[in-house]
Amino acid sequence: MNNLTKIFCILASGLAVQQTAGGTPDKAAPATSTAAKPALSKPAPIRSVFVLPANAQEGRDPFFPESPRPFEATASANSRSAVEISTLVCKGVLGSPGHFVAIINNHAFAVGDEGEVKTAGGRLRIRCVEIHKNLVSVEINGLRRDLNIEAR
Repeated sequence: MNNLTKIFCILASGLAVQQTAGGTPDKAAPATSTAAKPALSKPAPIRSVFVLPANAQEGRDPFFPESPRPFEATASANSRSAVEISTLVCKGVLGSPGHFVAIINNHAFAVGDEGEVKTAGGRLRIRCVEIHKNLVSVEINGLRRDLNIEAR
C-alpha cells in the first residue's frame, strides 16, 4: 500500500468512528442541563490619561528628554487668554445685505464661520458673529469683540 492509500483509510475509519459515536444528525441530542448560564459581563475599557507637565520637575518627554516642547505648549495656552484686539484687522466686507463676507487678516468669514487667522502672536481661533457694512463682530475665546473696517 502506498502512503496516499494509508491516509485515505485512516481518515475513512476516523469518520466512521465519529458517526457511530455521535449518532446520526436526525436524532435529537439529549438535554444535558436546563439551568440558565449566568451572563458574562463585559469589562469597561481602560482609558489612558496623559497629563502634560508644566515644568521639568513634573516630567519630561520620554522620546526627546532634552526638548522644552511640552512646557512651551502650556505657556502658549496661558498666553492666548490675553488676546490683543489690535492684532485683528478687518480688510473689507463683500456681498449684499444678508449675505456679507468679511476679510479678517486675509481670511474670509461669513456669519457663523469659525477659523484660525495668523496674527503677530501666532494663530488665533475666531468665530464671526455679525457682519454689517462698517462693523464686524467676532468672538475670541468666548469674548465678543467689534472690528471696524480698515480705511484705505
